[in-house]
Amino acid sequence: MSFVPVFNELPEKRSPLLRRFENLIAPADDARLESLARQSAQVTRRHFGKTIRLFAPLYLSNECVNNCSYCGFSRDNPILRTTLTAEQVLREARHLHAQGFRNLLLVAGEHPKFVSEGYLQDIVRQLAPLFPTIGIEVGPMEDDQYAELVKAGSEGLIVYQETYHRETYQTLHTAGPKKNFDWRLECPERAYRGGFRRIGIGALFGLADWRTEALALAAHLEYLHKHCWKAQFTVAFPRMRPYAGNYQYTPDPNRYLTDRQLVQLIAATRLCFPTTGIVVSTREPGPLRDNVMTLGPTHMSAGSATDPGGYTGAGCDDLHRTRKGRRIEIEEDEKPTATRATEQFTIDDQRTPADFAKQIEQTGLEPVWKDWDEAILKE
Repeated sequence: MSFVPVFNELPEKRSPLLRRFENLIAPADDARLESLARQSAQVTRRHFGKTIRLFAPLYLSNECVNNCSYCGFSRDNPILRTTLTAEQVLREARHLHAQGFRNLLLVAGEHPKFVSEGYLQDIVRQLAPLFPTIGIEVGPMEDDQYAELVKAGSEGLIVYQETYHRETYQTLHTAGPKKNFDWRLECPERAYRGGFRRIGIGALFGLADWRTEALALAAHLEYLHKHCWKAQFTVAFPRMRPYAGNYQYTPDPNRYLTDRQLVQLIAATRLCFPTTGIVVSTREPGPLRDNVMTLGPTHMSAGSATDPGGYTGAGCDDLHRTRKGRRIEIEEDEKPTATRATEQFTIDDQRTPADFAKQIEQTGLEPVWKDWDEAILKE
């Protein structure tokens, strides 16, 4: 069984749940939106209590063999690149550990030469004693490769389809293995077969019509709940941000998900999927994150850096460029100004983890730094 044939029949074939979801994201006046927000907050408290789980991304590498026109790591983007060694990753991780984090998301571009299977497994094994919750966000893999990462100590996988609009997807991905739409679409199912107990999906809003994306994302979530029911799921609605190669990025008004629509989407998702975690990251402005945290989100990042070595400067002594995925040394006259690897995109909420945790408390919620320990499984 695969989600692909189900997806291919959208939007003609929709379940009762998807029809309800579609109605909830239809244009709404202020009174209806306020009602949805209140209901969403109530359902969230009922299932998750007054908690917000905190996590941090740790970027391992910004090397990539894919050409994705919306991403700072895109293969042909002439950015400064680096891949952290295991020792450098541990340096970054210890910094995050000292800040209180026990939930870590390892992120890397897709480059089989620099980010190999053995590399990821070694990293996970070294970090497992420090972090009971380790997720990965890397290029799609086979079932057995995922099983090896689970055995090493990783228990969560994040994979965003980027856009569920097939034609747009093909236009945006011009080179590399990421061009295969169906292969990426089936990634959560392979991760489930590999043994991951937490799986996160999402779409990058701003690439196609937001309601079309949202309906496909809801269909994907419904499918996973039915066929991969032993796992826990999270969903995210990241919006386009300025990125390397386009730091002057201006949202397309015909595709942009506004703040108001984001609130509506969070509420609709919570009402249709009451037990699904909802992620809102530091991509979003601080005031917006403060305003929505009581409505439906359950997982939020804080103090994030989107470049390898972004927390401590680790790996900045080995900066280089790539040409069609091959390493190119930077020129001598460039070295004095080349001080850090290029970030994937700019974050908006710049608050420190401690300051954000304090804001959570002031909102009447509880920041949760650690929500799992393997001792739970032991007798």
